[in-house]
Amino acid sequence: MDGVHIGYVMIEENDNKPSQRRNYRHGDLRRALLEAGIALARNGGPEAVVLREATRQAGVVPNAAYRHFANRDDLLRAVRAHALSQVAIAMETELDKLSPTLPPLAYAQGCVRAVGTGYLHYAHAEPGLFKTAFFFHEGVEADADPAKAGNSGLNPFQLLSQALERLAAAGGLPPERRLGAEYLAWSAVHGLALLISEGPLQGVPEGMRQALGQRLLDMVEKGL
Repeated sequence: MDGVHIGYVMIEENDNKPSQRRNYRHGDLRRALLEAGIALARNGGPEAVVLREATRQAGVVPNAAYRHFANRDDLLRAVRAHALSQVAIAMETELDKLSPTLPPLAYAQGCVRAVGTGYLHYAHAEPGLFKTAFFFHEGVEADADPAKAGNSGLNPFQLLSQALERLAAAGGLPPERRLGAEYLAWSAVHGLALLISEGPLQGVPEGMRQALGQRLLDMVEKGL
């Protein structure tokens, strides 16, 4: 017998090696499988997230995974939630750089630019996870899943909406142009993010990439 699985324990035996065992306390196996899924997505995007490979990396037999994830899509959705939360945190990191003493309009404009900058930075830094974050065709407007949120409790779409609300309140976005502004800004920034993360702009020099990002955000601000 190559292995005996007892609960969350995998014991591997052969003639050449001593027995190995990996024990998981309650809840640890789910975390281990999720971390394996995140690593797979980071290196190969959503297509690389395979339940059997995640269990292999976690050191357990495949059947052990079904205690925590019903199937491959279940694991992939958990990895996607993590990726979305990291996009939100990248946005929040840029927002935290803004001085709260700025005049209201300048601060509001800075917030819109910050969420776009964080989005672009994450797409460049983590292309595999960025692609995974937007793998499923699901609505985002009313998604209240806390696993997809950043430290503020808001997901990327909600952070963008908050920034645009602030811009409108400060007089930088006319009321008649507020409706649907999220989709216009998101479409423009996401397009460049894809070109950077997996398209022909993937290998452009750092300075050029940042300059293109800031010029795009100028265009978005003026276009709104």
